Amino acid sequence: MMQIKVSNVALGYENKAIVKDISFEINKGDYIAIIGENGSGKTTLIKTILNLNKAISGDITYNDISKKDIGYLPQKTDVQNDFPASVFEVVLSGFEGKRFRFRYTKEEKEEAFLNLALVKADELLDKSFLELSGGQMQRVLMARALCASKKILFVDEPTSALDHKGIEETYKLLDSLNKNLGMTIVMISHDLNSVLKYANKILSFDNGFKVEVIK
Repeated sequence: MMQIKVSNVALGYENKAIVKDISFEINKGDYIAIIGENGSGKTTLIKTILNLNKAISGDITYNDISKKDIGYLPQKTDVQNDFPASVFEVVLSGFEGKRFRFRYTKEEKEEAFLNLALVKADELLDKSFLELSGGQMQRVLMARALCASKKILFVDEPTSALDHKGIEETYKLLDSLNKNLGMTIVMISHDLNSVLKYANKILSFDNGFKVEVIK
């Protein structure tokens, strides 16, 4: 089932296009990898789909989903730089875009704990976020994104600055979310070997935009 359709979109800033004629569909259960050189438009594409940037032209349509159905893990966040809070508080903050209350409900707290367990980080529950390793931070931020949604997850270079073990754990986690929970994954990556191993569709910005179905 189609969830998001991108039709003849041009990306850029201040009405200056950096890439044109982008068309593809994101279907339920897809694991899509976006590859390309730095500055080619990968992050701009994700931000445009999420309505954080405005498309210069073209259309992006949603089918039976809304922004609240989408989790987003950017490459860098303010949480990573300076967030003097516990791991559990960081994960709970993933609900903020879905709520209009000042206090978290019992159900939200239970789901936050389950999401930490899902990413195998529940033992970090009461630790300070700033004391975590890079790999641990990434798992916690993944749990935070899961609190926002379990339908579609956009991740921007989730393995940058991680060691080999952290990289493997991150890819296995995303693969598990895709296969076991049926989540749609859209990931920016420079790791072509892992892309070919896990993704079913590649969006390439190298030598012009193109879509390749590999599984």
